[in-house]
Amino acid sequence: MKALGKILGGKAGAMDLLVIAAIIFVVFPLGLDIFRLNLVGKYLTFAYCAVGLVMLWGYGGILSLGQGVFFGIGGYCMAMFLKLEASDPVSTAHQTTPGIPDFMDWNQVTHLPAFWEPFHSFAFTLLAIVVIPAVVAYIIGVSMFKRRVSGVYFSIITQAIAAIVTILVVGQQGFTGGINGITDLKTLHGWNINTDSAKYVLYFVNGALLLLSIVLSKLVLSTKLGRLLLALRDKEDRVRFSGYDVANFKVFVFSLAAVISAIGGAMFTLQVGFMSPSIIGIVPSIEMVIFAAIGGRMSLVGAIYGALLVNYGKTAFSESFPTLWLFFMGLLFIGVVMVFPEGLSGLYKVHLEPKLRQLLTKARRKPASSKPSIENAGA
Repeated sequence: MKALGKILGGKAGAMDLLVIAAIIFVVFPLGLDIFRLNLVGKYLTFAYCAVGLVMLWGYGGILSLGQGVFFGIGGYCMAMFLKLEASDPVSTAHQTTPGIPDFMDWNQVTHLPAFWEPFHSFAFTLLAIVVIPAVVAYIIGVSMFKRRVSGVYFSIITQAIAAIVTILVVGQQGFTGGINGITDLKTLHGWNINTDSAKYVLYFVNGALLLLSIVLSKLVLSTKLGRLLLALRDKEDRVRFSGYDVANFKVFVFSLAAVISAIGGAMFTLQVGFMSPSIIGIVPSIEMVIFAAIGGRMSLVGAIYGALLVNYGKTAFSESFPTLWLFFMGLLFIGVVMVFPEGLSGLYKVHLEPKLRQLLTKARRKPASSKPSIENAGA
């Protein structure tokens, strides 16, 4: 128990995790209908990217503006499996070429591409969701960090990669679904994922995996590697002169953030029922950074609050003010950053936590006069 408490950051860290777990698993399911709960599940999938960015940017000092790429890799891997399941020869008998996804048939593709074939296997799909983003991140990381590309240059390059991947996905319409993406996803091993009961199950699985990703991140931060990440962020040259290979640490945390984001993308596909290039471009990647900034770039749990607040704001403002909602979103971003420069987690630590400690201290200190004396007890 002590080891677990140390990993979670002591009593305060464990309490933060318990509070967000209660909100996700108790408050939201009891207080929201299935439509709104499914929306919250969608918001939580973006929180994976924010958690990865807290590790990468908050603790590692590496700002990536292309996390949408890894989110998309996970989402497309899951979408390919689901689409193949929905494209059996019986269901696609009306097509020119039965047994392939409908968008391929519309684009005169006459056989299933070789890189689609392994996604008939669910086990391979789960492995691909983890391995492919890790390999891509490793290649990008080694290519840049070994050459000491960092700071704003790294951010710009990752942004360019997000743009390139989006253009590639849109351009290869016959293989990826193009601008529409991969849609009409219905079943997972014969289980209808569009029913209300399935949406409840997927919501709870989504929440559980998100909390596990936070525990995994806290485990990394509780080790020597976590301390080196902080040192790397503040004094990179000193860490390098101490004999450590700085590039390897950067590659590791970049790959870890990529895998966490990809798991979020896979859960997005299951929650929403489609995957498209509009989710993986430059704008979504920048929004993911905003989630982490508003939640607090040094708070893993705060990343969830940031993703929930920003996405709820987008939904509420677009429903109430269809023509002005973007202006309200801009005001929300500016207001939070100006008033709470350390994000929502900073608001809690600076303003709420000291007051709560004072209240607890006062409650523990009982006045001496309230204790019965020996004489009064004897009387």
